[in-house]
Amino acid sequence: MSIKTNEERLISETVLARHLESLLQLDPRLKNIHNIAGPFSLRSRAPGFAGLARIVCGQQLSVASADAIWGRLASRLGTVTAEAFLALEAGDLQGLGLSRGKYATLAGVAQAEFAGELDFAVIAGLPAEAAIAGLTRYKGIGPWTAEIYLMFCAGHPDIFPVGDLALRNAVADAFDIEPCPTPRALARIASEWAPYRATAALMFWRFYAARRHRQGLPV
Repeated sequence: MSIKTNEERLISETVLARHLESLLQLDPRLKNIHNIAGPFSLRSRAPGFAGLARIVCGQQLSVASADAIWGRLASRLGTVTAEAFLALEAGDLQGLGLSRGKYATLAGVAQAEFAGELDFAVIAGLPAEAAIAGLTRYKGIGPWTAEIYLMFCAGHPDIFPVGDLALRNAVADAFDIEPCPTPRALARIASEWAPYRATAALMFWRFYAARRHRQGLPV
C-alpha cells in the first residue's frame, strides 16, 4: 500500500476511529477483542531523526529505562537533530546511558541524513515493504525498529510488527492459538486486516495490556 495523501495517514484520532470501524467490519471476530481492549489512542511521536532516535534508545529496555536515557540525551542535545547528534564527543556519552552500539546506530543514521542519503519524508511515503527496506539498510535498524517508526512517527496505516512478542502473545491469547504463532504465521493472520493493520496492532497491544494489567504500547 502506498501512502498518497495526509488523509490516508494514521495521524489523528478521527482517522483512527474511522479505521477501527472499517477494521471491525472487515473482521467481526475482532469486536470481542476490542471490547476487552477498551479505548486506545495513537500516541504519535515526532517524525524524522528525533523520532527514530527515541525508538533506538528504547530497544530491549523497559519503558522507564528508555525514557530516562532519552530524557538525558534530549537534554544534552537541546534540539534532537542529526547535526546536533554528530557534534557529540565520545566523552559526552558518559552519564547518558546510551550504549556504544546504539550510539553507532544513531551516528550512522545521522550521517546518512546529514549527507542527504536518507530522507525521512520520502521513506514515510513509500509502501510498507519499501519503507522498511529503506530504514533497515542501516546497521542497528531491524524490522521491529523500522515498523515501530513507521507506525508511530510516520502514521503508516498498514504496518503490523510481527516480531513483537506482545503482539504474538496477544493474538495467540485472542484466538486460542498454541503454541504462540511465529512471526511468519502472524504475518499470514494479520494479512486479513489490511489495509488497517496498524490499527489492529494498536488494538492488540491494548488487549495485551488489559489482560495482563501492564504497559501496552512499545513506545
